[in-house]
Amino acid sequence: MFNARTPAHRRYVRRVFVAMLGYLVTFASADYLLSRDLVNGAAAWVLAVVPALCVASVFWALGRLVIEETDEYQRMLLVRQLLVATGLTMVAVTIWGFLSDFDMVAPARGFYPVWIFFFSLGIGALVNKLTVGDSGGC
Repeated sequence: MFNARTPAHRRYVRRVFVAMLGYLVTFASADYLLSRDLVNGAAAWVLAVVPALCVASVFWALGRLVIEETDEYQRMLLVRQLLVATGLTMVAVTIWGFLSDFDMVAPARGFYPVWIFFFSLGIGALVNKLTVGDSGGC
């Protein structure tokens, strides 16, 4: 998935770079302002949501990559990788949710599923490598 040889992959890398730069700036700003109670009310809500929207734009970039990739084989590898990542994330979040519902663990914080998903993309690349013999450049 991280093979930037095709135009679609280069656009994906640019989009993710912009999204993560936006995330770093907006998260640092929100953390600074909100932890010091310098902003409240509706502005505080907006400050808290904007970094999440930056992260959400990475998922949009992944979707665009699937749509824009013209090489069907590369697209198949990417879709398989995304399916593995999505499945593993849903399983982990579901298990944690049930454990939390039964007061066995603390509720998960909002960003953890994103970490699980991106870690699971690597597992998806490994699954591709082991089953198809190609990880798609990851």
